[in-house]
Amino acid sequence: MSDALFPLSNEHKMIRDAARDFAKNEIAPIAAQFDESGEFPYETIKKMGEMGFMGIEVPEQYGGAGMDTLSYVLALEEICKVDASHGVIMSVNNSLYCHGIMKFGTEEQKQKFLKPVASGKAIGAYSLTEPMSGSDAGTMKSRAVRDGDFYVLNGRKSWVTSGPIADYIVVFTMTDPAKKQKGISAFLMDTKNAPGFVRGKKEPKLGIRASATSEIIFENCRVPAANRLGEEGDGFKIAMTVLDAGRIGIGSQALGIAEAAYEASVAYAREREAFGQKIGEFQGTGFKIADMKTRIEAARLLIYNAAAAKERSKATGERYTLQSSMAKLFASETAMFCAHAAVQIHGGMGYSKELPVERFFRDAKITEIYEGTSEIQRHVISRAELGLK
Repeated sequence: MSDALFPLSNEHKMIRDAARDFAKNEIAPIAAQFDESGEFPYETIKKMGEMGFMGIEVPEQYGGAGMDTLSYVLALEEICKVDASHGVIMSVNNSLYCHGIMKFGTEEQKQKFLKPVASGKAIGAYSLTEPMSGSDAGTMKSRAVRDGDFYVLNGRKSWVTSGPIADYIVVFTMTDPAKKQKGISAFLMDTKNAPGFVRGKKEPKLGIRASATSEIIFENCRVPAANRLGEEGDGFKIAMTVLDAGRIGIGSQALGIAEAAYEASVAYAREREAFGQKIGEFQGTGFKIADMKTRIEAARLLIYNAAAAKERSKATGERYTLQSSMAKLFASETAMFCAHAAVQIHGGMGYSKELPVERFFRDAKITEIYEGTSEIQRHVISRAELGLK
């Protein structure tokens, strides 16, 4: 159904198949091990970079693959069907880090901060959230004070995906607290050359455990003014624009998780017997399968539609906030629905670490939380439809 509305070119099929083969051959054998240990999968992430997966939409002149948004969505979906941890590392690199610099960075910033990350030789991260500032970014407590050709940063950021290992980070902090959201500015930070930059505690997470997440701390950290992304006060606009792209990435991650849960359930329902028949023949199981499949296809169309809107925005400059919020909301709740149904269909085996179903369940939950909770997505969608600012 989706192929008729969003026909795939040979290039689209090529990157989808390459990602599928890589995920099956390179990630699947190690996914459970890295989930259990919580270690960062350096080797496979490096290989993903070499294959062009870490900067899919970035032009080749800046180290990327020079492909379109649908290519990115297709590749990310395949990676996440096997392991959402690898997927979120890829998503943050592409959507939250590379996209922001491509859209708002200077030529010098693109050469210095974009090229190494898009080419897969370095890892990028995005830091907006703080311990007491999540959805309400205007209440952030971190500060950046101008001092000649530098800014001096102080404060604590939290839940930074790839924070423990990132080479470069886009950081959002207050330069004028009196203006709240309009007083936020964005900075590009080279973590290898930032005295006063400290990596804080690593978060012990329920899911996506192989993706490293931590606090970062600034203690009189001096950042060159040349590293400011955009103008002073542009930070909130940059953050929200970047999150439009990020939500397409998380929607794609959620779609991959949902598909994995669904495919495992179909296979199990065809094999497992109870009361003299395959459990898939019972209406209770069959209806779950039907609901999972329907939600997955609806989520896919919303994500592809958002990807098309993002592609159009490259020419028109129009925001695609509504499309990305709807895609992220529905896909993330579909992932949770499908993962929950998969555990139920598998019964006791669904609760065991012997099968990946319980990992799908743990990984699915975060898609309803990060890069804008489901509640925030409903807020964004409803206000857009009611014409409210």
